[in-house]
This record gives sequence, structure tokens and C-alpha cells, in this order.
Amino acid sequence: MNVFLARLDSLSDYLARISMAMVVVLVLSILYEVVSRYAFGAPTLWSFDISYMVNGSLFLLASGYSLKVEAHVRIDFLSSRLALRHQQLINLFFYFFMIGPAFAFFSYVAAEKAIHAWLTGEVESVSPWSPLVWPFYGAIALGLMVFTLQVYIDGIRYLSGDKAPGESAIKDEMSHG
Repeated sequence: MNVFLARLDSLSDYLARISMAMVVVLVLSILYEVVSRYAFGAPTLWSFDISYMVNGSLFLLASGYSLKVEAHVRIDFLSSRLALRHQQLINLFFYFFMIGPAFAFFSYVAAEKAIHAWLTGEVESVSPWSPLVWPFYGAIALGLMVFTLQVYIDGIRYLSGDKAPGESAIKDEMSHG
């Protein structure tokens, strides 16, 4: 079971690596815009659109990895006083019955929106560049889907006792690698 979950975890790792590369794209596009605008007096039509689309995409594509390594805000001033097993069961409940279903719904809605944008050739209507929006919507849907999968993976780990709240998976990777 742990090997299977580790393989599923690799989806979050892979999307996090893509997000890292997207940061470079974001920085280069903004740098190009600044140089083009201020050095040559020729602003681009596409820089703003690329910036918000890449930023929104990389944020959601890395969300599963963020959950995996506990790089998120955790408010546990009450539950941290409980026994470890009770903490795990509380997290299991919230992950399986609240967070997971909510993000599964968000994933479904985002996927429908991405498919609709692809089928209709929808473009950004307020942009002079008018880029196709389905790649952006698709990245959002993919990020939400992998985040949802990671929620259930972590829930299974809480159920089996293989994960403790606040315990980063990075520690595990460092000690094994």
C-alpha cells in the first residue's frame, strides 16, 4: 500500500517541479516586459495575461505538494493537546468528509469549465491580446484534481497511522535519500 501511495505522491512532486519551471517563465516574462516598456518604450500586449495565468497555474499545480510536505498553515492549538491517534482520526475525518469532497467538487467544476473553454475556443475577453483560456483553466483543474488526490492519500496515511499532523514528508525523504 505504501508503494502505491508513494507512486500517487509522485504526481504532486512532478507538478511541483513543473511549477518551479513556471516561476522561471514568470520572472522572464515580467523582466521582458519591464525592459521592453522602459528601455524601448514598447510595452507588450501579452505580459499581463501570461503573468496572471502562470502565477495562478503554478500556485494550484504546487498545492498537492504543499499539502504533502505540510507547507501550509495548520491551526491545531486544540487538537495538538490530544493523543496522536486522536489527532490522526480528526485529520482523517476532515480530509475524507469535508476537504476531499469540497475539492472534488471544485475539481469537477474547474474541469467542466476547462473542457467548455477548449470546445468553444474561449478567449480572454478583457485582454487586447485575447489568449485562449483553456490551458489556464486546464492547469487549474489539474492542480485541483491532484490536490484532491493528495488529500485522500494523506487521509489514508492518517488512517493507517503512517502520518502525524504537522509531520513533513520532506523529513522522510531526507532520511531515506
